[in-house]
Amino acid sequence: MLLSPNVVEIILLSLKVTTTAVLAGALAGIPLGALLGLYSFPGKRLIVALVFTCMGLPPVLIGVVIYLMLSRSGPLGSMELLFTPQAMILAQFLLVTPIIIGLTMTAVQAKDRSYRETAKSLGASRPQMIWTIIKEARRGIWSGIAAAYGRAIAEVGAVMLVGGNIEHHTRVMTTAIILETRMGHFTEGLQLGLVLLLVSFAFNSVLMLGMMEQLRAYRR
Repeated sequence: MLLSPNVVEIILLSLKVTTTAVLAGALAGIPLGALLGLYSFPGKRLIVALVFTCMGLPPVLIGVVIYLMLSRSGPLGSMELLFTPQAMILAQFLLVTPIIIGLTMTAVQAKDRSYRETAKSLGASRPQMIWTIIKEARRGIWSGIAAAYGRAIAEVGAVMLVGGNIEHHTRVMTTAIILETRMGHFTEGLQLGLVLLLVSFAFNSVLMLGMMEQLRAYRR
């Protein structure tokens, strides 16, 4: 089944928006998650509780917050980012970053218990010890990135609110599927749905492989 140029355009925009948001979320979330996993400090429990709460935030709520911030009467209205791909990236960034922080923290904590004493006994410096722990936790961290990507690319509420589903500008796979189905264009809707399913399957497979690897590590 050949994809129409319109469908290809929508797929490419979806991948661009989600990939940019997840890369930015990883750059911010991995160091913060590692920090929470490696160190104890006053207020850590509160921060961890906030991270886990944000992991389950409804995407539409994030969309409303971003919409209010970027609207003409909002604090960032002068930037004129509402109904642009940049607004969609921002919404997905806020959606995925807590997921990456939380799963990175969990992965690092699991490795920290078993590797900290070993690294010390081998005479490793503190930076070497931290790097070793993060390196050993890389499968769990990658699983967090995969989970974040799968959730972001399948999200519809936030991107619909801040992107506006504008043709040739902010229309992505999830919003296009809704529109095409409502208009009775089932061929394009099914094409987009199939691509979205394949992308989600790929990243969920990576997530499952990471989880299985962690289970094997716990059993050793």
